[in-house]
This record gives sequence, structure tokens and C-alpha cells, in this order.
Amino acid sequence: MKTSINKTKIATIFIFVLLMASVTLMANMPVQAQYTNMQEGGSIPLPSGVTPDFAVATNAFLSFRPNPVGVGQSILVNMWVEPPIHVSRYLKGYKVTITNPDGAQDVKVLDSYRGDSTAWFEYVVDKVGTWKLKLDFLGAYFPAGNYTAPVGGATVSGVIVNFTQSCYYKPSSTAEQELVVQSDMIASWPPSALPSDYWTRPVAFANREWAPILGNYPWYGPGGGNNWPADTNIYWSSQYNFIPYVQAPNAAHIVWKRQNAISGIIGGDIPGFQMSTASGTPTIIYAGRCYQTLTQVKQTLINGTYYEQPVSVWRCYDLRSGEVYWEQTGITQVPTVIEYDTGVGEVPGAAGRAFGEIGYASLVYIGNSRLIKYNPFTGAVALNVSIAPLTTGTYYMNKYVLSVQDLGANATPNRYRLINWTTAGQAAGFGAVARNYAIISNTTYARSSLPTLIDFNVGLGATYTGITPTAMGASYGTIMQGYDLVTGTMLWNNTYADEGMYSGSCAVADHGKVAVLMKNGYWLAWDLRTGRLAWKSEVMDYPWGKASFGAYAVQSAYGLFYRQSYDGVYAFNWTNGKIAWHYKAPANPFETPYRDENDQTGYSFDGAAFIADGKMYVLNNEHTPTPPITRGWGVHCINATTGEGIWKISGIWVWSGPGPIADGYLTISSSDGIMYVFGKGKSATTVTASPEVSIHGSNVLIKGTVLDLSPAQPGTPCVSKNSMSTWMEYLHLQQPIAGLWNNETITGVPVSLDTLDPNGNYVHVGDVTTDGYSGTFGFTWEPEVPGQYTVTATFRGDDSYGSSFATTYVSVSEALPATATPEPPQAPPDYTLLLYALLAVGIIAIILMLIVLFRKR
Repeated sequence: MKTSINKTKIATIFIFVLLMASVTLMANMPVQAQYTNMQEGGSIPLPSGVTPDFAVATNAFLSFRPNPVGVGQSILVNMWVEPPIHVSRYLKGYKVTITNPDGAQDVKVLDSYRGDSTAWFEYVVDKVGTWKLKLDFLGAYFPAGNYTAPVGGATVSGVIVNFTQSCYYKPSSTAEQELVVQSDMIASWPPSALPSDYWTRPVAFANREWAPILGNYPWYGPGGGNNWPADTNIYWSSQYNFIPYVQAPNAAHIVWKRQNAISGIIGGDIPGFQMSTASGTPTIIYAGRCYQTLTQVKQTLINGTYYEQPVSVWRCYDLRSGEVYWEQTGITQVPTVIEYDTGVGEVPGAAGRAFGEIGYASLVYIGNSRLIKYNPFTGAVALNVSIAPLTTGTYYMNKYVLSVQDLGANATPNRYRLINWTTAGQAAGFGAVARNYAIISNTTYARSSLPTLIDFNVGLGATYTGITPTAMGASYGTIMQGYDLVTGTMLWNNTYADEGMYSGSCAVADHGKVAVLMKNGYWLAWDLRTGRLAWKSEVMDYPWGKASFGAYAVQSAYGLFYRQSYDGVYAFNWTNGKIAWHYKAPANPFETPYRDENDQTGYSFDGAAFIADGKMYVLNNEHTPTPPITRGWGVHCINATTGEGIWKISGIWVWSGPGPIADGYLTISSSDGIMYVFGKGKSATTVTASPEVSIHGSNVLIKGTVLDLSPAQPGTPCVSKNSMSTWMEYLHLQQPIAGLWNNETITGVPVSLDTLDPNGNYVHVGDVTTDGYSGTFGFTWEPEVPGQYTVTATFRGDDSYGSSFATTYVSVSEALPATATPEPPQAPPDYTLLLYALLAVGIIAIILMLIVLFRKR
């Protein structure tokens, strides 16, 4: 029974519909026996005058929610009839009468699902008041005959069931049930906002709104829907290099790295000697796990003795941390794509069920006439089957493969067959119902292979061929041919004797056109159906752009296609070929020979790029770098729609371009032998207060740190986004913090200081910025009232780090009562002068007495 308002409807795929028009099973496919009196499975009204062999009394059930509901909101209406029916049958004639408060009626007539006799629909109520709903089951008659139980039946799916007797399910009805519609809205489960903080897998089931950012790599589509970017093809192409449904890093923060090869400047007696060995990146990223093949030294048993031998290892590790989950040796047929399958429901039409859950995924290898599926959690082989006489195929869409079969020269003129087949299903014993691998269609094809360039959205393709005059020995002209993808029939054939293309790798089919870069610095685009020239693009800048120096690559997304050139990166508009933007990377005048028409020296771009989350990730490069590698080359993150630079970091370089992107992380296999992973890391905040016990009226010093916990540099300061490139170059690439080309000061991150005071009030104390070189902060604070305070320091996170906080406590005591200041003791009188005076008087008196005595004698 359907009990959720979400109803997933699988879109009919353009090419699938066309290929289904002619279905011819291969010679080695079993032929199904023919049955007479086949019944479609749906019930019919009881024919007049017919007496059924068996009659069944029924009970009708009707349920709807919510009740009450707000005006303008939708209700989910469920209905069913008991007893149940066979899985090969479904009931017609569920009549639901909806009466609004004014008495007007709206009647809905539905069919049930097979087997469980349930049906459902959603309905928007538009008037306040009391509504009424009633279900009438009109009865259902099933004639005797053969019925097919389709795939999805719990026990008898795919078999023919013969019913020798007819059956009639009698009518039944429910009572009218009231629905109250009010003016106030009824709140539903609040939607989960997309994460802006650090997050991990697995994602909780309640966060269903996160689905638009939970994509994996590689993506094969189809896309579409409300979250799909405008002017972007909903189908996959190897030329597009577009990764949808993912977040991508907005800062140059390295979250972890791993060395997989010896590289860098070797020096010594050959100063210019250097090793340039890329470390490799994952070929698959699924659910936050990376899958990659590496060469490792392992112990190998040879003739009873273990030797250290280099062996190929298939490794699964965590995208966010690099933690290795498992490694396997001896895996030579490594998967390259992800298959998503909803499985099969116990009731046809219901959601699929596998492993007791909804849906499953497999890592898939197609090649060497084998189809192999691996369990993404353990790496174990879940299925290994032959697809002979096919050898391989183009996995053009989730679960669907196109292969061209060669029947041999004796089969001319119908030598080639286009086989459209599905990988869907799983092996018996793998946890769900076993399913066969179906050939959807097998049609005559006019070509020995698919067209080189394909726009699956319009079902058309094209090929290119260079014309090499004998006298030149080099390509000078171009032949362009257009094809119907479904039949392989050629639609047009254009020859341009003096329009030489730069490279077939710089050609792309999209928006119903095929665009090819020519040697004179412009693109030509043809209508894929008619072959008419759609436009000639604007010419890139003189001299390097106009000469078409640049990458053997092209990308397409957001209504634009992109060109990496020796004088920057260009974006062209698919509508008219005009240059939408031109991104340049200025260089030291003596470091590169590349300049633009304004004599500005710049760094060259010569590698492929990935486009994800509205951004382009691309590296500086040139066709044949001369050691030592150009200083200043690095990684650039560019706004894919405006051409504005978002961030760049120097010192990381690889000829092939960046690696896959998923979950907000970018992988790059640098030629220094290290794989770098850019993205958001964890942070840690600490806080202390001194003194912890103080007297009211005195100051308290709040101090702490905000540190980076990323595996690449644990325990180092968190720094601002503007300082990130310089900081990463210092930590990982042996560059000075402030040097000739990078003179900015390293700045820290903002911290909010807040308290819960003794009265239960939250008070914002202040904002501080950490010191960029140490990660520390300090703030002097005077508590306002006595009591115990909770002090919290919060770093809210940014494009480089997740948020973190810490708390401490401060106790503030009342000040001591004021006391009277004692008067100083009074000094005793000073009689010194008096004594001296008396002494002098005494001496004088004695002298006078002696004079008198002497005279009397």
C-alpha cells in the first residue's frame, strides 16, 4: 500500500523508446511458449447474463490524512478492498467521491496495484469547511484464462498462471467520512537544510532534502528535475566532464594527502633532473568511499618462500580521511561504473526491496565478454556472468548498455546489430529475488560502432576525420558526418578541404549541435540533424589562443563549453558561439613565454578539467613541459558561469588534470607522487579563563585556540580562506609564508565569545579573531554581576573547516565591605629645642654665678 505522498515515476528514456520499436531476440535467447486466451490482468465489469464460477464478498476501506488540514494543502488518500487478489491481477473501478462544503462533487476513478488491491492519490483542498469523502468499489470480474505474473511478484513473478474458473469480486462501499479544512496550515515535518557544516556518511534517513548533493562518481544519469542546472544536458557524455549532484570545495584547504610514488626534484650531480610521477586518483567514489588500483609491495608465496613483490592492489578508503577500509589483490577486472537498482517489490508497482531495504548498488565491470558486479562494502564478487557473443559496451545510462555486435562478413548487408541491454538484477543468493539480464532490443545497425560524439538527449551523433594532403603529411581539412544514433544511418556528410581541426579530442556534441575546434582559434558548430553550419565562434586572443595552442580536451555544462588554452581558459556560449568569459592567470614576466594581445604574461592551461557545483577545477600545464617545471603552476577553481577566480594554489601539478569530486572533496594526483584531497576538515576550539575565581569589579582574561584537526595537518592553526593558499603552500609545498610572490599576512578565523550569566541570561561578550600563525585568541572581560558564569567560545566554521566550540566557567564573588581607614598615631611632642634652650640657659647661669664668686674674692 502506498502511504507516502512521494511517488517516484521513472521517466521513459528517449533512446530506450526508440530501440523498443523493433525487438528481435538473439539466437541464443530462449523462446517463450505461446499461450492462448491470455488476459491483460485488469478486471472488467460483470458481463450481462454471465454467472461467475466463483463470487467473493468484499469490504472497501478508505483512509486519508491529515485531518484536519489547512486550506491549500494536499491530503493523501489511500484505498483498498479485502480480500486480496492474485498478483497477476488488478482491480478497476475504484470510485472516490469528494464533496466540498458547498456541495460540489469531484469524482476520481482509479485502478489498484496488482496483488494487494491498493490505490492512492493526492488531492489539494481549496475551501474552508467540512468535506466528505466516500469510496465505491464497483465490482470486478476476471474471466477464466491465462494471466501473467509480472516481475515484482513475491513468489510467482514472470510465470504464466492458468485460472480455469472465472471470479467475481462483489461491489462494496464505505460510509461518507468527514474531512475538516481550516484556514490555518497544518505543519509538516520541517525540511532539512542542506549542510553547510562538516558532515559525514551515512546520511540519516530524515535528511531526505540532502539528496541533490549526495551524488557519486562517475555519474551516468539521466538527470533532470527541479534541482538540475539550466542549459545542461540531462544525459552523460565522456566529453562533458560534468559531475552533478555533488558539493565541491570553495577553498584551497587540503584535508589529507598520501604519497604513492617517489617524485620531485632529485638534483645531485644532475641539477635539472626531476621525477614526475602521478600518484593516481580513485576511479569510483560511492557513498563517501573511494575505490582505486595501486601498486603495493606485498609478501608473495613462491615455492614455499615469502618474497616482497610489487603487486596490484584494489583499495577502498574513506574520502574524508584516507582511512583504508580494505585491500584486495588479484583483481584484474576492476569495476569502473556504479549501478543503482531499486530492486523488486513484493508487490508489483511497490517500491523495490533488496537486503531488507529500498534499493541496492553494485560496482560494475563490463569487458572481456564478462559482466561482473562487486559488493561496494566488502569488494566481494556478487555476480560474474558471460555476455558473449558481446565483448564490451558503452554504459550510457544507469543500468543500460549499448553494444554493437559483428555477425561477420557473411551477414552483409545486415552485418551489425545494435544491442540495447540492461545490467539490472542480481545473482541468486545475493539477498533478493534473482533476475535475468535482459536484452531490451536487438536491431540492425548501419555502423560497426557507435558514433564518436553523441548527444543522447536528441539521439544523434557525429564523427570527424582529418584530411591529410599527400604533399603535406599533416592534417589540413576536415570531414564531418552526422548519424542517427538508433539506426546508425548517416544523415549528412560535410567536407571542408581547408578547415583543419585542432584535435578530435576538442570536439563535443551537445544542445543538438556538434562543435569542433579548428586550427585558427575558433570553433565551428553544425546542427546534428541537418548538418547545417549553426555558427562560427568568436576567435580566441592572439597569439596563443588564435593559434589554438591548448588542451586536448573540452567540457560542457550550464549552456557553455570550455577551452583550456595557453593564454587562459575560455567559455563559449552554445547558442551563438560567442565568448562568455576568458579567465587568465598572470605570471612573472620571465617565468613563461605565453602572453596575450596586451603583452600580459600568463600561465598556460593544457589539461582537462572537471566541472561540479557551479565550479571548474583545472591545472596549469603545457604540452611537453621542460624540466624544471614552471614555478607558479597550480590548481585553479573558477566560477563556471562567470569566469571569476574563486581560489588557486601553486606547486601542485599533473599533466592529466584533476581527479573526481564528491561530497565536497576534490582529489588531485600530483606529479610530486602525492594525492591531495581538498575539502572541509574538522576543527577544535579550546577556551580557558583566568582567574577562574575572581572578585566583582576585576577583569577576567578569556583565551583559547582554534586548531585544524584534518589528517593533513592536525594541530595546526585554522586560518582564513584568504590566507589558505599561502598556508597550504607553506605546510605542504615548502614555500615561505611571505615571499616574493606572496606577501600577505596569515590571518586567523573569527570566534564568538558568549556567556550565560548567573541570572540565566545569554550575553554576547565580544568577537575576536585568532592569530593566524598560532591559532590563539585572547579577550579581557569584566563580569557585570556576581555569581557563576558559563563562558563559551564558538567558531562557526567556514568553507575550510567544520564548526566547533568549547566552554569554561568563571565564579565571581561579592567585593569585601568597605572599612574605615585608621588615623595614623600622633607623634609625641618634640622637646629637643626646649631642652637645648634650657641647657643653654643653665650653662649661662652657671657662668654668671662663677663670675660673681670670683669678684667677691
